[in-house]
Amino acid sequence: MAKLRKKGFTLLELIAVLVIMAMLALIVTPLVMNIIRKARISADKRSIDAYGRSIELAIAGYLLDNGKFPTDVSQLTIEYSGNEVVCSTTQLNSDSSVYLTGCTVAGRTVDYSYGKYEAPSYTAYSIGDKVSYNGVTYYVIEDSDTTNDTVKLLKENPLTKTEMDNLNLSGITITESDGYGAVQYGETADYSASIIKQVVDAWAATAIKLGDSATARLITIDEIEFETREIDCCGGCGRCIETRNVAVYDWMYNTNHPYWTISQNVYQGMIRIWFMRTDGYLQSSSLDGDMFVVRPVLELNKSAEITKIN
Repeated sequence: MAKLRKKGFTLLELIAVLVIMAMLALIVTPLVMNIIRKARISADKRSIDAYGRSIELAIAGYLLDNGKFPTDVSQLTIEYSGNEVVCSTTQLNSDSSVYLTGCTVAGRTVDYSYGKYEAPSYTAYSIGDKVSYNGVTYYVIEDSDTTNDTVKLLKENPLTKTEMDNLNLSGITITESDGYGAVQYGETADYSASIIKQVVDAWAATAIKLGDSATARLITIDEIEFETREIDCCGGCGRCIETRNVAVYDWMYNTNHPYWTISQNVYQGMIRIWFMRTDGYLQSSSLDGDMFVVRPVLELNKSAEITKIN
């Protein structure tokens, strides 16, 4: 009886099969990887969408609880349980929607934005507007327009003796003049400038509401608008008339005492500093033995709770 002989693959056939499999792998693998990549991107976009909707729900909840619109996402309680989403820009829009861009999902950068971009519009203040912030009254001294997110406010009155005492400043002599705090300055510009900065910085730490963004300093000469006036310098005698540059706005010098500006100059070898007199006249004085009250400027973000008084 004849035996059947099993025939295997030849080496050439095996090589041909391997070549075909390699060619298929070269063709199929990129397709599969691309499908996986697209699926992951699609999933990441859905994560961003879900995160965006969670923020919008949190905005609605905040409005119901507080009766006002949130100014920052940090004020919201966001309930979201998907992959971690972090966005470089989170803009809360006026229609209670949110705009997200520059996002990563689980650390992966995703070229995708959620929602619509709304050009920010801020309150426009007029110079001289009287406003209240954190229980203190100010005058607006500078504001560009509705696209500017900050406003400069001049404190209505200089710092009081009580306000200065509460700052717990060490090494600074504070006296009282009709309730205002007056600081005794030394003879050098460096000494006086450092003292001014300590007072204003310490005051700013208490004047700025928690969570708000602001800086404080002294008003500068450049921020004062002047006009030329004839001043009777002998108290009504009519024999002494001087032409002086006087501040245009009464609220610039609405105090019984002159206050420091931040600008210094050197006159006849002496270091002098400019201050505003009660008649609105800008004058410089040597630092030796002078005492002046401090009236700060607050540069505040408009997202803060600023209330117009007039």
